[in-house]
This record gives sequence, C-alpha cells and structure tokens, in this order.
Amino acid sequence: MLMETNINSSVKVAKDVKIQLDRFDGTNYTRWMDKMIFLLTLLKIYYILDPNLSALPELQEDESATIKTARVKREEDEVLCRGHILNILTSRLYDIFSKLKSPKEIWVALETHYKQEKSGSDRFLALKFFKYEITNNKPIMDQVHEIHMLISKLSDLDIKVPDSLQVGAALSKLPPTWNEYRKKMLHFTDNYTFEQFQTHLQIEVQSRMRGL
Repeated sequence: MLMETNINSSVKVAKDVKIQLDRFDGTNYTRWMDKMIFLLTLLKIYYILDPNLSALPELQEDESATIKTARVKREEDEVLCRGHILNILTSRLYDIFSKLKSPKEIWVALETHYKQEKSGSDRFLALKFFKYEITNNKPIMDQVHEIHMLISKLSDLDIKVPDSLQVGAALSKLPPTWNEYRKKMLHFTDNYTFEQFQTHLQIEVQSRMRGL
C-alpha cells in the first residue's frame, strides 16, 4: 500500500541526482504527465508505455539465453514502471488505479480520464474568458487582474493567448465610459505585453481619479 507521508516524492535516478515530483491528485494532468515521461525516460523504462512495443514470444522451454534475458528485463521494467506511476499518485488515486495490473493500462486509463476532464476545463475557462465583462461597479484594475488570472489558467492548460490578443480582449471588455481610451489603445496593441498594458492602464486610472 502506498504510504503518503509527503506531498511530493523524490526519485533518485543516478548518483547524487534526484527528481522531485508532486503527487498527482487529479489536477494539472498535462504537467504531471510531462514530468513522469521525463522521469521514466531517465530511468530507461518509458519504452514500456510505447503502444507499438512488440510483445515477447511466448515462453518456450528451449528458448535462447538472449530471449530469456530480454524476457527478464521486460518483466522487471514493467514492475518498475508500474511502481513509479502508482507511487506518484495520491492514496485516493492509488486505490483506484492499482487495480490495473499493467503499467500501460494504468497510463492509458489516466490519460483517458484526465485528458477528457482537461478538455472540459479548457471549454469552461475559455467561455469564462470570452464572456467576462468589466464594469464600473468594481475597481478597473482588480477586474483586469482577474482577466490576467484567467489567461494564466488557460496557459496552464496549454492554451496560448498571444499578447496582442490578451490586450485586445481586455480593451474590448472595458465599459462604455472607456470608449475613447479603447479607440486610442487599439492602434498600439501589437506593441504591448499584457504587463505593459496593465501599467499603462493603471496610469490612466490614476489620472481619471485626479480628474485630469
């Protein structure tokens, strides 16, 4: 049974070389998968998860020493691969996926479940980003910060939003009282990062507060 004493797991892959991995709890699947691929590749056992991996010939009494050696290595690598995947799961997920005997089955099951979940998250966040509207009822900069946080979450889900689109989207969400500012800034969106736009907008907000 998995002993979950820490929130992460350290795996030694070579002398004085360790890889620290957070235990997978069902979130940030893509990031976890990338780290696991890196770890299993360093351990030279990622090949076990290759869907095109050829099966070894059925066990024969008179099989060659080469085949015997290959069979033993494959079996050991499968045990190691399965163990490393399960060891980086939280106890809850371990109990679910440890019922599967082959590392490839576990890997495919995780991918099938959490990639589908990720697709749902992609659609939800994208919809929230496009529907977000800035109002005069709350501080403008707080709302722009919320837009920036949505963009960061989309980036975590591998949805890349170019700076010009980030700035253009934020401008389009400003309330009607900002129409003149929006018109002026739309000519410069290609030259601004979102951080630069926030700085420029903050100056405009302060100027309006002073009545300039």
